[in-house]
Amino acid sequence: MRSAEKLPRTPYGHEIDAAPLSARDAEVVQAIEEEGLTVFSFDGLRRITGAHPETLSRALDRLEEQGVVTRAPEGYIVTERAKEVPAVRPLGVAEARIPLLHTLLPYDVKLSEVVSQLKGKWFGALRWVGYSLSEEGTVLKWVTDDGAVQIDARFSPGQLDIDAKVAGRNDVSEAVKASHQLMSHVSKLYAPRGGRILQFAVPAGYLNPASM
Repeated sequence: MRSAEKLPRTPYGHEIDAAPLSARDAEVVQAIEEEGLTVFSFDGLRRITGAHPETLSRALDRLEEQGVVTRAPEGYIVTERAKEVPAVRPLGVAEARIPLLHTLLPYDVKLSEVVSQLKGKWFGALRWVGYSLSEEGTVLKWVTDDGAVQIDARFSPGQLDIDAKVAGRNDVSEAVKASHQLMSHVSKLYAPRGGRILQFAVPAGYLNPASM
């Protein structure tokens, strides 16, 4: 007989059967892990994975039953059990991010207030994916409707870095436009609070599309 103390539990205290995940479900978990997501939306995950809505819905239902994710008002919360799922492909093969912008932020405005105003919002062609929390800061993620451009905004004390993942070299210019559009919204959020962005839209790197 299995020891009840060793079984994971749902937020309601019910035991979870820790059976191995299917290969398809494990791929969904690995996509979540590679993005470092703490909280994500269904549509956001669908866009970055390219999964069919019904397929993803069934996978998330199974992952919820397994205690890997839980539903919340913001979407889905990733639990600690996600870290126990075996990788379906080698680590380190996730797509590299392209550094687009590095901006200094004023310290006299609470970062948490600005982040809370951005979470869950859509900007132009950018659709909300989710966010991740770590000791280094908070990363907010958006993706275009077709999944060709993903924008990551990393907020840490005193600075903001915006990176992108693109499907091909023709999407680089769209990523740059999207990053400036997001930066414009960030700037507007600071202005009413008396803050001033000290260094606006400073390139952190340059990518030659022809090299892709």
